[in-house]
Amino acid sequence: MSILRSYVAAFMPMDRIVVRYHEVALKKTNRVEFVALLTRNIVRMLEGTGVVDNHRAPGRIIFELPSTDRWPEVRSRLRRVFGVANFLLCEAVSGDIPELAETVAGAAEREHFHSFAIRTRRSDKTFHLASPEVSARIGEAVQRRTGKRVDLERPDLEIHIEILPRETLYSLEKVSGAGGLPTDASGNVLALLSGGIDSPVAAHRLMQRGCRVEMVHFHAVPYQSRAGLEKAVDLAEILGAWQHDSRLHAIAFGDVQKEIVAQAPRRARIVLYRRMMMRIAERLAASIGAQALVTGDSLGQVASQTLTNLATVQECCTLPVLRPLIGMDKDEITAYSRKIGAYETSIRPEEDCCQLYIPKHPSTRLQIGPARGAEEPLDIEGLVSRALETLETFAA
Repeated sequence: MSILRSYVAAFMPMDRIVVRYHEVALKKTNRVEFVALLTRNIVRMLEGTGVVDNHRAPGRIIFELPSTDRWPEVRSRLRRVFGVANFLLCEAVSGDIPELAETVAGAAEREHFHSFAIRTRRSDKTFHLASPEVSARIGEAVQRRTGKRVDLERPDLEIHIEILPRETLYSLEKVSGAGGLPTDASGNVLALLSGGIDSPVAAHRLMQRGCRVEMVHFHAVPYQSRAGLEKAVDLAEILGAWQHDSRLHAIAFGDVQKEIVAQAPRRARIVLYRRMMMRIAERLAASIGAQALVTGDSLGQVASQTLTNLATVQECCTLPVLRPLIGMDKDEITAYSRKIGAYETSIRPEEDCCQLYIPKHPSTRLQIGPARGAEEPLDIEGLVSRALETLETFAA
C-alpha cells in the first residue's frame, strides 16, 4: 500500500458510504453533469443526518458517515434516490493486503452464515494486485478463521472490497438503490393522479427516468366528500418522498361533469370527461413549466383505455402524453405499487370523481369525429377556465 493510501486511511474517519451508479456512467460527455445532479440529490436527501460529501472515484461517490447510529435512517433515505445503482456501508483499512485480510476475516467471524463470496472492485488500476488475486487472498483468510465454504453463485454473505485511489474499503452489506436517472435530469412533467393503483405507479416510473413530477388530481367536492381528495394528498406525500419539492394540484371537476351530462350523449361521457381533464391539465402544465402529461393508462384495462378511446382522448392535447404502464397488466402494476409503498393507500375506500354520473355502458370505440360532435354544445374554454379557478395546491 502506498504511503499516501496509508496516511489517508489512517487519519480520515473510518466509516464510509460508497454510492455506485450505473446508467449515469453511460452518459459519456454528459457524465459530469449527471454525477453532479446525483451528488446534489443525495446531499439533499441526507440533509440532517450528518453525512458529508467526501470525494469521487470512478463510478462511485464517497461519503463520510460520522456515526453508524444514523445508518438505518441513512440507508432508508438513500434507497429513494434515483440514479443510485447500489451503495455500501464501508470501513477503511490502513494496512496492506495481509492486514486487510485479517480485518475482514475478523469482521466475518461476527456474522452468521454458511457460505460466502468475496467481491473485489479495483478502481485504482495502479494497485499492485488484480481483483481476483485480492479476492483469493482475503477469501483464504475468511475461510481459515470461520471454516465456512466459498460459494460464488449464491452465497449467504457477500463481502465487498473497494480498492480506490485514496483508500481501501470493505463492506459486509450491499444495498440496492432506486436505479434510473437523477431527479431533474429529464425535465418536468405533470402526472394525472387518481385515487387508484395505476396513476401513482405511472408517476413513480417517470420519476425513475429523471423527471421532476408534479401531480394534478380531479375531485368532485362538494358533490362528493373530501375523502377522495385526502387520499390523493396521502398518495402525493408517498411519491414526494422520492423527490424534493413535489406538489399536488387539486381541481374541482364536478361542475364540468354536470355540464357534460346535461349536453352530451350518455355513452360518450367517459371519453369526454377524459378529454376535458386533459385540456385542463395541459393548461395547468403550461403555467408550471411541465413539458408532458403522464397518465396511468394500461391498454384495454377499462373502457376509456381502448386504443380508439386513448387516441380520441389524446387528440385534444398538444403536449406529449406519456403512458409508462401501457403494456403492463394489473398484477405487474399492483406488485410495483406494493414495492413503492403506495398500495395500501391506493386501495383505501373513497369516492372517485369518475364514479360521478358514470353511464352503465360507456362507449369503448368513440372516434374523434363523433367526440368533437358531442362536444359542440359545450363551452369548452369557459369550463376549463372555471375549473382552474378552483385550483388548490398542496406541498408533497
